[in-house]
Amino acid sequence: MAEENALKPFYSVLVLAFVCSALVAGAAVGLRPLQETNQILDRQKNILYAAELFEEGKTMEEMFAPIETKIVELASGKFVPQGTIDPESYKQLKAALSDDTGRQLTREEDIAKIRYQEKYSLVYLVKEGQTIRQIILPVRGKGLWSTMYAYVALDSDLATIRGVSFYEHGETPGLGGEIENRQWQEQWQGKQLYDDSGRMALQFVKGKAAGEDPAISHQIDGLSGATLTTNGVNNLMEFWFGDHGFKPFFNQLKKENANG
Repeated sequence: MAEENALKPFYSVLVLAFVCSALVAGAAVGLRPLQETNQILDRQKNILYAAELFEEGKTMEEMFAPIETKIVELASGKFVPQGTIDPESYKQLKAALSDDTGRQLTREEDIAKIRYQEKYSLVYLVKEGQTIRQIILPVRGKGLWSTMYAYVALDSDLATIRGVSFYEHGETPGLGGEIENRQWQEQWQGKQLYDDSGRMALQFVKGKAAGEDPAISHQIDGLSGATLTTNGVNNLMEFWFGDHGFKPFFNQLKKENANG
């Protein structure tokens, strides 16, 4: 009997590893279109949740029909001309890391602790004819353990919150993870972002927002036992609805509306 090659088991393992790698790679490539489709559907669902437009029994296409997707230059607040950037293929988080389409925030600016910010943002307009009824905006910021991602819907006055949907995070289940709790998110409805002078006034209070407090229209209950997560939510709202976020966009819309 011929002496067995000592390297034969090694070759067998190597061939098996190569075959398995090829199968995994093939599956990943084959499933990519399905994954991308599911990501789009999940994004649309959370946009609809924020705007209180999700209805059981309706298709996503039906529910999303009144929503127009556009891109805004954050610094100027102006819509990007059609054909400049495709909203359907624009990768906002990836853009934040590019020298051409993003910028590194200074320590003073970066209250949301995101480090890099995109120069252009997707915005979602709920329209009735040519009239904008709601605007849904993507926001993010650091919590205790993770970056929290959400959509915030505003009424046409650009100050009243219609709803919110936190859809991705890594906060502690039962504590900071309660940002996903629909009952807590419902408290946001009808709250005012700004005071009479236009300054950011939304605040998250410890315990329950007091009904007799004159500032009740700006107050949302904080998350019990999750102070750092609550602070993170407060900071991301202050950032994205301030001068370095969507405030220039709001000012531009008000200017356009005033000019007819």
